[in-house]
Amino acid sequence: SVIAVGSVFSALEVVPLTLIGLEALQTWRKAKNVAWLGAYKWVILSFVAVGFWNTVGAGLLGFAINPPASLYYVQGLNMTAAHGHAALFGVYGMLGIGLMLFCLRAAAPDRQWDERLLAGSFWLMNVGLMAMLLLSLLPVGLLQTKASVEVGYWFARSPEFLQTPTMASLRWLRIVGDTLFGLGALAFVAFGATLLRSSDRTGTAAP
Repeated sequence: SVIAVGSVFSALEVVPLTLIGLEALQTWRKAKNVAWLGAYKWVILSFVAVGFWNTVGAGLLGFAINPPASLYYVQGLNMTAAHGHAALFGVYGMLGIGLMLFCLRAAAPDRQWDERLLAGSFWLMNVGLMAMLLLSLLPVGLLQTKASVEVGYWFARSPEFLQTPTMASLRWLRIVGDTLFGLGALAFVAFGATLLRSSDRTGTAAP
């Protein structure tokens, strides 16, 4: 009974963060009519992404693996990796980026940002993360789960199963998402470099 009650509270933890993401989305929609909020567009969108990935990664994928009945079959398989990627970077990574952008904007409210680099970084990282999940991690995890239920956990992790042509192809497909994500990270670094250059030109210290 204690495990059952505890699992309810564990499942409910996703609710407030999802509501925060919805609140951020509503704020972003109103930002078009408020001049000063427009400067925080990418900060707000980062928080919207936090709410989205919290729902998908911690909510949907978390619920898929955390109940005791499913955990018995999938613990340590790629279903765990799919949950971990979406919940770790999707939630905490985007939260960190959003807070970083908030501090950068607050430190220099009048500084012009290269919106193209920032937009490219945001969408490449989020689309890349989604591609990792849909093209590789999740399909591999679902096939492993099927093998674990029908044959055994040992078989789902065995070389005989993991080295089949289908599984090998699915693992290689992850390079699509990884490449997009990597380009997004490079774009964010380039965006940071533009802030350093602009501070040098104005003679002010970089935040």
